[in-house]
Amino acid sequence: MDNLFALPHPLPEQETFEPLLPDRGVLIERIISTGQASPPGHWYDQERDEWVVLLQGRAKLVWEDGRTRELGPGDHVLLPAHERHRVEWTSSEPPCIWLAVHGDLRGVRG
Repeated sequence: MDNLFALPHPLPEQETFEPLLPDRGVLIERIISTGQASPPGHWYDQERDEWVVLLQGRAKLVWEDGRTRELGPGDHVLLPAHERHRVEWTSSEPPCIWLAVHGDLRGVRG
C-alpha cells in the first residue's frame, strides 16, 4: 500500500488492521472500519499506549469511567496502556481510516 486513503475493493466485512512498518517496539498500523463496534460488554485493556488519529469517517469512543468522545477527520487521542475503552460505533459511509501508533508513549500528549 502506498496511499493511506486507498481502500481495498470490495471493502472487507471485517475490520482490518494493516501494519505499515515492522513492530520493533513501536507498531504503526492502518485500521479500516466499516461500521464495526466493540462487542457488547467488551473493553480494550491494552498492554501498550496507543495514539490514534481518524483520517476519514466518524467514530465514537467510550471509556469505562463514563467519558465519551466523538471523532471526525483529523481528531486524535492518546490511550494510555490499561485505560479501558471501547469503540461505540464507526461510520460505514465513508469508511473509517485510522492511523494508530502503539508503544511506550509516556510523555507524549494526545
